[in-house]
Amino acid sequence: MKSTSGNSGVQKKKMNGYVGFSNYPNQVHRRSVKRGFNFTLMVVGESGIGKSTLINTLFDTKIFPDREEMPPSAEPAKGVDVTSMSADIQENGVKLRLTVVDTPGFGDSINNEDAWQPILENIESRFDAYLAQENRVNRSKISDNRIDAVIYFIKPTGHCLRVIDIEFMKRLHTKVNLIPIIAKADTLTASELEQFKAKILADINYHGIQIFKPVSDEFDDPETVAENREILSKIPFAVVGSEKLVERPDGTMVRGRRYPWGIIEVENEEHNDFIKLRQMLLRSHMEELKDATDMVLYENYRTQKLLSMGHVQDNNVFREFNPLVQMEEERRAHEAKMQKMEAEMAAVFQQKVQEKESKLKQSEEELYARHKEMKTVLEKQRSELEDKKKRAEASTRPITPMEQQHPTKGKKKNIFSGF
Repeated sequence: MKSTSGNSGVQKKKMNGYVGFSNYPNQVHRRSVKRGFNFTLMVVGESGIGKSTLINTLFDTKIFPDREEMPPSAEPAKGVDVTSMSADIQENGVKLRLTVVDTPGFGDSINNEDAWQPILENIESRFDAYLAQENRVNRSKISDNRIDAVIYFIKPTGHCLRVIDIEFMKRLHTKVNLIPIIAKADTLTASELEQFKAKILADINYHGIQIFKPVSDEFDDPETVAENREILSKIPFAVVGSEKLVERPDGTMVRGRRYPWGIIEVENEEHNDFIKLRQMLLRSHMEELKDATDMVLYENYRTQKLLSMGHVQDNNVFREFNPLVQMEEERRAHEAKMQKMEAEMAAVFQQKVQEKESKLKQSEEELYARHKEMKTVLEKQRSELEDKKKRAEASTRPITPMEQQHPTKGKKKNIFSGF
């Protein structure tokens, strides 16, 4: 075994013989095949736009049952409903638990304001349920029903995105992997489809809407890079769905639609983009869709949710540190804390002094008012006494000596005094 040292400080060893850990991907493959896979797909679009037909065509099985024809007198359902159905399907020994979430009623009303709200709430409730399971003490059985991808059906108007299309994608593009497709593409000519795709991409870029796009990296081989480039060139996918087999002029049976002018083949890349959509969704990028949901979309939602609940992460737990630097930081933090405490104590002292001064001033004013009031009362009493004294002096005259010797003289004698 030879060793080489890299720039990162990690030594690279060269094996002299076969050990066996290169077989690990095969072990993962066997375990994955044994356990099976889960995939949750949501379809959004107006009624009658071909959601059920496309899903049944994608998986080549009857995921959606045939719809019952509603009588003309029946009242249409009001609002948007969110329903889901699951199916266990198997291909070449690989088991897949497929869950398809439908949104009947979306875009069917005259007033479609906030039509996306029930869909957004359903997506967020799935995130919340997964977050609650992660926070449990026993996490041995976690059920993952998060939406891995949303196929949004665009009406083939040939003009540009409608208001409801833009608003829906703006509300949901940070919560799900958006895959826009042009439904019933056989109603447009090739030139009309090309122009329509350009207008859709221009609207998506103008409004800053994020859609799922396959990304190539340095580990991909040239064939994978070329396939990703082809898939990117077809976005948004113009698709045609059909569950029926039709006979071509050469006698072969193909899945498609028959018209007076010819046959539209579903699995013919010259006729529509169904093959590229299925390749990206199921054959080459299913795991990337699940990873993007788990590691990007869900993590962003989880972070915002926990922050809104008051949880704050201490980044010091996850970084290496120098003890001397840590001591210096603690010293600075202690000094800052002491300065803060001193400032708070000084502010409290100043406040107490101001309160005491205010009380003393108020007491002084009250004493002065009482002194003034008592002085006024005393002055009033003194004035009244002076008046009484003057009246008493005026009503009193001096007694003569004669009156002092004969106090009864001068008084009239009562005629009845003798009795």
